[in-house]
Amino acid sequence: MLYRKFGRLDLETSALGFGCMRLPVVDTPDPQSDVGDIDQTEAVRMIRRGIDGGINYVDTAYPYHGGYSEVLVGRALQDGYRERVALATKLPIWAIETHDDFDRIFDEQLDKLQTDYVDVYLVHALNKDTWKKAKELRVFDFLERAVAAGRIKYVGFSFHDELDLFKEIVDAYDWDVCQIQLNYMDVDYQAGVEGLKYAADKGLAVVIMEPLRGGKIAGAVPAEVRRTLAEVEPARSPTAWAFRWVFDFPETATVLSGMSTMEQVEENLAIADTGASESLRPEEQAAIERVRDFYLSRVRVNCTDCKYCLPCPSGVMIPNVFSLYNNASIYDAFEESKRGYQHMVKNNQDATQCVECGQCEAACPQNLEIIQDLKDAHEALS
Repeated sequence: MLYRKFGRLDLETSALGFGCMRLPVVDTPDPQSDVGDIDQTEAVRMIRRGIDGGINYVDTAYPYHGGYSEVLVGRALQDGYRERVALATKLPIWAIETHDDFDRIFDEQLDKLQTDYVDVYLVHALNKDTWKKAKELRVFDFLERAVAAGRIKYVGFSFHDELDLFKEIVDAYDWDVCQIQLNYMDVDYQAGVEGLKYAADKGLAVVIMEPLRGGKIAGAVPAEVRRTLAEVEPARSPTAWAFRWVFDFPETATVLSGMSTMEQVEENLAIADTGASESLRPEEQAAIERVRDFYLSRVRVNCTDCKYCLPCPSGVMIPNVFSLYNNASIYDAFEESKRGYQHMVKNNQDATQCVECGQCEAACPQNLEIIQDLKDAHEALS
């Protein structure tokens, strides 16, 4: 396992971190189980194998697996494993109503994790609204009390919004760490590569999530992608190519993988052994660029998710519809996208709610033919 400096801190973390959002599950959970539908035996075995293989950063969160991930992680880290890792979990800011809730929920998390401290505590999924709420409820006062009491070693945030807001949050507090989504398809999405470099320049450790874009750029990829990657030596799986792209940035502290099988654990451990920074050759970088261009050529609607079309007077979540439509086309992920679309149908947010008033088209800076695009998306996703 290769290890990397964790920002400005006196800590080194494994290039690969164990994300505990996609643990193995059982089809028929025991109604008496205290870990929900998580396959407890296999999940514990996988986490411990990862740690034995060199992983020293384990990441979970309050809502993962319906609130049961922290329980499972706490169990997996018994028998001496807790002392071998930096343990990260996250503050569910959406569940906080009063300042006292910070301590109440954190106490609950420590109890689930069977520990009296966490190494990294992240304010979870900050965006424009949750950032405002966190400040109003004085989250920094809580974090500083918990650090002073030794219950938290390092504080940070995970992020899901636009780059300008990311920079604002980075500059607003003396954070130790941030967690962002990054992969070779999301170069300019949310914080993106620019955000990675911005935070690292400020001394923050940058933890990367979704290096495989939820698995979309690994596994069953189009034949064209496989041919492009096969033209470059050495031979690598699509998974390895995706990880290596993120590992290549020296600003990357650790890369999280939400592993669901022991086979994925073994594969990712092997990939991480070769994940040195600044090691991709120009021809390898060029191959990844060609793959990105191929995927982008399959975009159906050039929506930038700017949200100028919202709110729709009929309740259509226009950017969400287009995101599902594009994902289905780009990654051949029609079944997954159809399931997501059915959820929108149930909530009356789908394309059939459109009354063709034209308000969205007048507001769209991309001059998209939104009304027709919604019809096309509905036909593809229904």
